[in-house]
Amino acid sequence: MIADLLIRNARPFGGPLEDLFIRDGRFVAADSVRAAVEIDAAGHVAMPGLVEAHTHLDKTLIGMDWFENRVGPTRNDRILADRDAKRELGINARRQSARQIMQTLAYGVLSIRSHVDVDTEIGIANIEGVLETREAMRDLVDVQIVAFPQSGMLPRAGTLELMDAALSAGADIVGGIDPASIERDPVRHLDAIFALADRHAKPIDIHLHEPGDLGAFCLDLIIERTRALSLQGRVMVSHAYCLGMLDASRQAGLIERLAAVRIAVMTVGSPSAPALPLRLMRASGLTVASGSDGIQGTWEPYGNGDMLERAKYLAQRNGMANDVDLEYAARVCTFGGADGIGLGGYGLSDGCFGDLVLVPARTLAEAVALTPHKRTVIRRGRVVVDGGELAGDLPVIE
Repeated sequence: MIADLLIRNARPFGGPLEDLFIRDGRFVAADSVRAAVEIDAAGHVAMPGLVEAHTHLDKTLIGMDWFENRVGPTRNDRILADRDAKRELGINARRQSARQIMQTLAYGVLSIRSHVDVDTEIGIANIEGVLETREAMRDLVDVQIVAFPQSGMLPRAGTLELMDAALSAGADIVGGIDPASIERDPVRHLDAIFALADRHAKPIDIHLHEPGDLGAFCLDLIIERTRALSLQGRVMVSHAYCLGMLDASRQAGLIERLAAVRIAVMTVGSPSAPALPLRLMRASGLTVASGSDGIQGTWEPYGNGDMLERAKYLAQRNGMANDVDLEYAARVCTFGGADGIGLGGYGLSDGCFGDLVLVPARTLAEAVALTPHKRTVIRRGRVVVDGGELAGDLPVIE
């Protein structure tokens, strides 16, 4: 049984010094704790667990031999190379997802939404592998699984049926991918994934890389279906590059419509794509989340999964330097992610789950700008990382 925990001298989101109390895995009012293990936060910033709202746990190469990347420059080149790599490299989805989870736990990532491949070559094997990891590590991290038709759904006969099977097997979210440029039929693709969501009572998360007017057209279709099926607050669009390509009037109108039906947008702040207008999105009330996307994989060799570092990338990509903007970037990777993927009991208030990260910084802006790594991570009142070091009783992934 985990003892009650008293965390002294913390700065919740960089605010004034406070003591925080956790009992039975949840934050409680100060007078609710009588006997507790004590931790001195030494004036460090306290944040709720960082939220990884978009990654691919089944495809990371963490801990494997270096992959010599000779993949072509287009998205289709990468999809084909990725499909070959799953077969030729022997990527074990259970093992690799566990490796990534343990790596990012040290940074304070306690909630993850992962897109997991479903296709006619591997079936739902990767879904099953990540489901096993989720169960094995449920005391350390919350994992949501998106059934993701990476190679396309309509052009590959049988993929739609596999998506249905993946959702029946335990996947939490219906995934989609570029309805026009990959699927070649945006209406049929979106009708198919919204029908799956309706049948299984699941949320939706759509990869949308479509540029400019084409992407805006696809967003219009997504908004229409979200409203028609009363899925407000249950749809996320990942990447949405088109929002960084439109003229100011159309951009603002589309963002307002997304906010009105509570469709969340996930952005990784990619340096190779137009920057999304974070300030405008904040002003509109649009829910914005972020993620690392693929970490150390066949697509790109980059990334470590640190979502505080991701907040810094978002700020830099949008030319943000003042403290208010840096604080907003931190919120994208915490409360924005929590809202976007539908987490309950999230935050540092009474009744919320006792999950938090202590970052050795005095202000939230300093934490984002400097991203110090010697963090202390607490999960449901249990210290799982102390000063950047994993607790000795955590599983070791070979």
